[in-house]
Amino acid sequence: MTLSEFIKNKRNNVKLTQPELAKKAGVGLRFLRDLELGKPTLRLDKINQVLQLFGHELGPVKINHSD
Repeated sequence: MTLSEFIKNKRNNVKLTQPELAKKAGVGLRFLRDLELGKPTLRLDKINQVLQLFGHELGPVKINHSD
């Protein structure tokens, strides 16, 4: 599942519109729309503002390379 799908699913599960979620998260509606559309260049701090409402946070994850 992509980050954009995760956010959209969580928003729909709690029955919030995009404007409602944007307001609750303290981000702009345009940012939230870009996030749900999977825009590749978004500010991490703003993404975490949205994820925090669902008890999540985005951060570094170790990549396991098989050599």
